Amino acid sequence: MLNWDDPLIQANPSAPANRPPPPSAERDPVRPGTGLVTNERLMATAGAAPSVAPDPFAGRSEPFGAASLRPVSPVPEAAGGATGLEQVTLGAGRVRVDDKRVINCRADLNQLVPFKYDWAWRKYLDACANHWMPQEINMHADIALWKDPAGLTADERIIIQRNLGFFSTADSLVANNLVLAVYRHITNPECRQYLLRQAFEEALHTHAYQYVVESLGLDEGEIFNMYREVPAVARKAEWALPYTQHLADPHFHTGTPENDQRLLRELVAFYVVFEGIFFYVGFVQILSMGRRNKMTGTAEQFQYILRDESMHMNFGIDVINQIKIENPHLWTASFQQELAGMIREAVELEAQYAQDTMPRGVLGLNASMFTEYLHFIANRRCAQIGLPEQYPGATNPFPWMSEVLDLKKEKNFFETRVTEYQTGGALNWD
Repeated sequence: MLNWDDPLIQANPSAPANRPPPPSAERDPVRPGTGLVTNERLMATAGAAPSVAPDPFAGRSEPFGAASLRPVSPVPEAAGGATGLEQVTLGAGRVRVDDKRVINCRADLNQLVPFKYDWAWRKYLDACANHWMPQEINMHADIALWKDPAGLTADERIIIQRNLGFFSTADSLVANNLVLAVYRHITNPECRQYLLRQAFEEALHTHAYQYVVESLGLDEGEIFNMYREVPAVARKAEWALPYTQHLADPHFHTGTPENDQRLLRELVAFYVVFEGIFFYVGFVQILSMGRRNKMTGTAEQFQYILRDESMHMNFGIDVINQIKIENPHLWTASFQQELAGMIREAVELEAQYAQDTMPRGVLGLNASMFTEYLHFIANRRCAQIGLPEQYPGATNPFPWMSEVLDLKKEKNFFETRVTEYQTGGALNWD
């Protein structure tokens, strides 16, 4: 791992005094440790946008009705799915592509191939190519600015502290949801492969927040316990926690319409709402500071976290849409209305978070701008999972949050040739 002038390395007296200079920004234009880049350039390495169509009834020859509500292939009542821990049966047949399903699959989950969902495998490879570590990013300028009494306003300091407090807990909540709940019920090994990579990235993000907190000399207890002390932070954590409890129950099993809808609801809650709406006020606030040459190391950490989170959300949206395609009976009108209500509730909570973190406006931003932005983002999230837009006419007040960040990019990433640096194994010197 490369480490350019790590401010925390001073605690290690045996560290080498002279380190090589950072690599050429011209040769390695997108790389942690070389400073902030434009969001569009960074997100060009984020991989494919959602590739599974959100409409499970598209292309069906029969009219919408009772026949359209049947599963693609019948699943026994309360069948649940394989876990990967089943007893080995000698002489059992090999897994066929058609045996695979995202949920309620009875195929051997220990057999990764043959692939059925190439989009899941591509997203796993994208994530591996985009590996980074927090220590690669120089925090010296942030330390000097934070220690300077006149370096930041009180409102700017609140933004940094509140967002570190929220995100440090949020990524732990997402990781716990993945490891303790979602992974058990996703019965496809390609998707599970990505979930394992995502779980690592959530740990990496928590590491990044800890690294920023330690670098700036903040009160670790205050930051990491903020979700239990500050109402603006607590409300979002409280909203998310119930959406883990059912799936984490060891007695919960998919295989019935009610439980399958519960799984789908909780996937929407975490991928579409928590990672796709609740994170965006904080991302805009921190990246706005970086655009003004303030807290540039912290902003660079958040840039790479945002790229990861965009990939997580795109993967989750594909999983949601694939479950709908394989189980169209779950996508009822009443269920869609429930999910739309969930998204509207989330928008109100996030708008309140914007108000609480910047009550007077700062950085050329104000709470009303965030409300419009959240309406714009929510419309996009709804469209991606096949729901009608909830805020007609909403526009984007932050055009610098590039097209990719607002998920307007529909072209497949792999249809274009990319030369930006990602990891050593992905270098191309052409």
